Amino acid sequence: MENNPLLIGKGIPPFEAIKPEQVVPGITQLLAELDQELTCLETQVIPTWSGLVEPLDHLTERLTWSWGVVGHLMSVKNSPELRQAYESVQPQVVQFINKLNQSQPLYKAFKALSAGKDWSSLELAQQRIVEAAIRDAELSGVGLEAQKRARFNEIQLELAELATKFSNNVLDATKAFSMTLTSKDEVNGLPPSLTSLAAQAARAAGEEKATPENGPWRITLDYPSYIPFLKHSSRRDLRQKLYKAFVSRASEGDWDNTSVIERILELRQEKAMLLGFDSYAQLSLASKMAPDVAAVEALLEELRCKSYEAAAKDLDELKAFAAAKGVPEANDLQPWDVSFWSERQREEKFAFSAEQLRPYFPLPQVLDGLFALVKRLFGVSVTAADGTVPVWHEDVRYFQIADHTGAAIAYFYLDPYSRPAEKRGGAWMNECINRAKITEGSSTTTRLPVAYLICNQTPPVDGKPSLMTFNEVETLFHEFGHGLQHMLTQVDYPGAAGINNIEWDAVELPSQFMENW
Repeated sequence: MENNPLLIGKGIPPFEAIKPEQVVPGITQLLAELDQELTCLETQVIPTWSGLVEPLDHLTERLTWSWGVVGHLMSVKNSPELRQAYESVQPQVVQFINKLNQSQPLYKAFKALSAGKDWSSLELAQQRIVEAAIRDAELSGVGLEAQKRARFNEIQLELAELATKFSNNVLDATKAFSMTLTSKDEVNGLPPSLTSLAAQAARAAGEEKATPENGPWRITLDYPSYIPFLKHSSRRDLRQKLYKAFVSRASEGDWDNTSVIERILELRQEKAMLLGFDSYAQLSLASKMAPDVAAVEALLEELRCKSYEAAAKDLDELKAFAAAKGVPEANDLQPWDVSFWSERQREEKFAFSAEQLRPYFPLPQVLDGLFALVKRLFGVSVTAADGTVPVWHEDVRYFQIADHTGAAIAYFYLDPYSRPAEKRGGAWMNECINRAKITEGSSTTTRLPVAYLICNQTPPVDGKPSLMTFNEVETLFHEFGHGLQHMLTQVDYPGAAGINNIEWDAVELPSQFMENW
């Protein structure tokens, strides 16, 4: 147990040393230690920054580091063994978080700090942390009487289990479906980039002699396979089959999420009402910028009204284009037709296709362009630091960000490629380490932030670099925007550094900035 890497609690995670069988003993021991720390803090808490927030940060950051590493690996290196360990110890983690969030001594100390004589001397970031702690405690049931609090905690536990089950079902359902195509007619229209990827997928599935030219070709629900197939396959029946499989993932059989979704909705409503809200939407907005449900619905309706006519016009033009080609489905375009005919329309209208752009976007070249842009905008330099830290997969890259003097200010991992067997879909940025001022003895240092940037773009095929679609380039820029907010922060308090304590309806601003402008 002494050598369990999950008990380190700080610094760069030693991914090469972390094994699924270490999760249960490591997290169990950690929770026992943190429970003792919490009890000690509750009996000795002083309503000051150093007597309340700093020791609480020390406690919570140990849990965030260890459980965060496990959660990260669940997303990027999922396995039956890791799942079993995660699900086994997750209830204990949720129970401890509930206990922490509902601590009356800590809540009263935060209230006293916010009303005390030293309040005005705190920096704005410190005040924001204290105010958020009070709000979050109240939204976590700190004010509920015993019976209602017990029910609230049951709901929290079940919601956590349901969220994990939902995610696992989607991953498993996505992995379970594939189409193995064996004739040239079945791959008619597909670009070389997709036939090469599909042959590589077939070889990985046991078809050792699969080639891009002669097949067999394996098409999956993974984005780099699914999206170009819908855009380019001339076989409408196969597009329909693939589309329906994609949109109905985890809706039947062993991975059916229908009852999971229904139960989540029931529990969310019950939770909201326990806390005095009419709906879960109201509870959700209690920690966001939008003032109320009506304001959100008004914004959505305004967007619908502004965009509907243009969308209807685009669809009519697409139907007319398909009709001009003499296809029977022209007046009844289905969802599995829209991408295909939109791509044909673009090819004819602008004399180029999305596939023609791929050679201009090999990943190394895109990264060079991204890093040059970031240097021009923010005056920071990004350099490769591969091999200096452990990683969870051989394709993962590691980079350093330095300021204009050359001093390091942040680091990030980049896990760029799709791995449908173990990695969930989508793209995201997550925190590995938050920026903070760390005082040990008489010395104070700045702990530099580290980010995870995760994408699911087209992997290298047949030893050639990953050639990205324009959408994949946009996605990388989008996630890097999130990463920049985390990494370029100048706030030294972890509770307000980077994306921490940013309202969730504001957190997309930096990513949209990098993606669109």
